[in-house]
Amino acid sequence: MSESQQTIKKEVSIKGVGLHTGNKVNIKFKPASMNLGINFVRIDLPDKPVIKADLTNLLDYNRSPRRSSIGVGNAEVHTIEHIMAVFAGLSIDNIFVEIDNNEVPGLDGSGATFLDILSEAGLEEQNAARKYFLIKEPVWAEEEGASLVIVPALDYRISYTLSYNHCLLGDQYFDAVVNPDTFKSSIASARTFCLEEESEMLRAQGLGRGANYDNTLVVGKKGIIKNRLRFDDEFVRHKVLDLIGDLYLLGVPIKGHVIALKSGHPLNIKLLKKVYQQKERYNTAAIKAVSEFKYTEGQMLDAEAIMRILPHRYPFLFVDRVVSLVPGKSVTGLKNVTINDNFFNGHFPGRPVMPGVLIVEAMAQIGGVMMLASEDNKGKLAYFLAADNVRFRKTVLPGDQLVLEAEAIKIKSRTGQVRAKAFVGGKVVAEANLMFALVD
Repeated sequence: MSESQQTIKKEVSIKGVGLHTGNKVNIKFKPASMNLGINFVRIDLPDKPVIKADLTNLLDYNRSPRRSSIGVGNAEVHTIEHIMAVFAGLSIDNIFVEIDNNEVPGLDGSGATFLDILSEAGLEEQNAARKYFLIKEPVWAEEEGASLVIVPALDYRISYTLSYNHCLLGDQYFDAVVNPDTFKSSIASARTFCLEEESEMLRAQGLGRGANYDNTLVVGKKGIIKNRLRFDDEFVRHKVLDLIGDLYLLGVPIKGHVIALKSGHPLNIKLLKKVYQQKERYNTAAIKAVSEFKYTEGQMLDAEAIMRILPHRYPFLFVDRVVSLVPGKSVTGLKNVTINDNFFNGHFPGRPVMPGVLIVEAMAQIGGVMMLASEDNKGKLAYFLAADNVRFRKTVLPGDQLVLEAEAIKIKSRTGQVRAKAFVGGKVVAEANLMFALVD
């Protein structure tokens, strides 16, 4: 996968018919600036509303069954899973999709034509690091005999088992690391399918109005009706295509191993919501480097500057000033301890003492400033992983001034180890070795 964000080099257009609505639709793909994400623009509606393709705009599955759809207000775009899968497969981060109706065209029922037209447009790297979400702990979902789990991994892998009580479908298994090469050769051209006995039921529900034997594999009792398979296991490959498209609604690509058993859109989205919760939880708990912060050698950082680096705010910001800083190497900061600090209200109120864990937090914050002020770590998140060899030497009281020092032991692209000390009046009151994970 590209380590830089990507968009397309030039505008390209395509037209077709929606698989479910049967509506004629024209689409124009346009380059987008970095950090904008995937955005659909309903150019046929007043004010041309923009719908960002992410989980927050996902429509309820009961309103749009058998597909994934997004909407804002009265503006909706249906059946986006194939085109989203192609964006994910090609590592496209930022793009505008101008569309003049309410459903993405079905084309041949796969992602192949989208892949061709976007490849024709060409890809352009942008001056911003690609953002990923690295799965930190297993996440799973299950319903009605289907299950879906994603576990930590350093790449994006999908292992999918399809199981149908049908002589032609039967059991199929597909496993691949998802990257542009495997996506193009093994996944993009797998077409949507349905059982012959399902087709009339779908029509009765108002679905599949644009479906035909050319863009949908209809599986009869004796075989595929009026069509031929592109792969012996095309059915499971198409399920993987749908899954990739649905998971890209997280807003960033995932690094993790997805293990699926008979999952479809409802279960895909159920898992996606849990992944989103994990992402939000970890982002909230992390120290984030602010990409626009520029440090000048010898600069003293006041509280306003510190808050441009750290996400913490009163009463949880424990660094008042940074008096010296060598980004990525060492730092010295100050914390003025006053009786007005809110933790004194409940921590030994008769003889106020600053809690030791908050002194460790202050040392972690100053260590975070040191690491995230480095050019190499712009835009990253720092997760406080561990504290070793913690020692509390003296109590810290109202009126004391904590001098916080941190020095890098070892900082790599993904981890940082820091030796930190806190002083009052030149004497050590606490010290610890701290470890952080550095994540894009």
